[in-house]
Amino acid sequence: MVNELADAVHLSPSTCIRRVHALEDAGIIRGYVALFVPTKVGKGFTAYARVWLTSQDLETVERFIQESQPLPEAVECHLMAGECDVMLRIVAADLTAYRQFQIDHLTRIDCVHNAKTEVHMEQVKLTSELSV
Repeated sequence: MVNELADAVHLSPSTCIRRVHALEDAGIIRGYVALFVPTKVGKGFTAYARVWLTSQDLETVERFIQESQPLPEAVECHLMAGECDVMLRIVAADLTAYRQFQIDHLTRIDCVHNAKTEVHMEQVKLTSELSV
């Protein structure tokens, strides 16, 4: 990987790796991930849950964040400005598994007032790449 990156940016591998380490140390690069094909690991269903909280005060929002963090099905959590308070991206095996997640976890968080689900039909773009 380092050799390919060094070639792409026209640096020697040793200079390249020093710059990568400097970016890591500065917190610009915060980690590395493997991207799995969801259907090949039994997670072929994606839904977006729009969540309304019982209140928007700091304590309520922090309680929701704390209780939603350990849920592995919730792969993204965004605090929103607009109609709903929180948007979650949920991955599950299928609609039945998502519904069980909603019953067992999402709607049991005591500060959740309401949750509505948007079902994903087709992914047309997914990237974590940022141009700098």
